[in-house]
Amino acid sequence: MLSKKLLIGFAALGIGIASAASDYKVELTQATHVGATELKAGTYKVEVQGDKAIFKSGKDVVAQSSATVENGKQKYSFTSVSTNASKLESISVGGTTMKIVLAQ
Repeated sequence: MLSKKLLIGFAALGIGIASAASDYKVELTQATHVGATELKAGTYKVEVQGDKAIFKSGKDVVAQSSATVENGKQKYSFTSVSTNASKLESISVGGTTMKIVLAQ
C-alpha cells in the first residue's frame, strides 16, 4: 500500500517536472520581433510546445513562432538571445545545453 502511494507521488512529481521543464524566462533589453510581432523590452515566459515557441507576458500569449530545439555539448552559463536586425533568432537557455532556434 505504501509503495503504491510512493509510486503515485513520484509519478505526479515527474509530470510536474516534465511540464515545468518547457517554460523558460527570457529578458529582452530592446524591442525585438518574433515573426511579425514586435515585443517591447521586458521579461517574457517562453513555452516550448512541440514545434512552437510561445511567448507570454503574464498569462497572455503575445507572440509565437515555429521553433526547433537543439542540444549542445556544454551547458550555457546564463540565458542569452541572438538577434539579427532586431529579429529574434535563438535563445540559449542558461543552466542547460538547450538552444531554442526560431524559424525565420
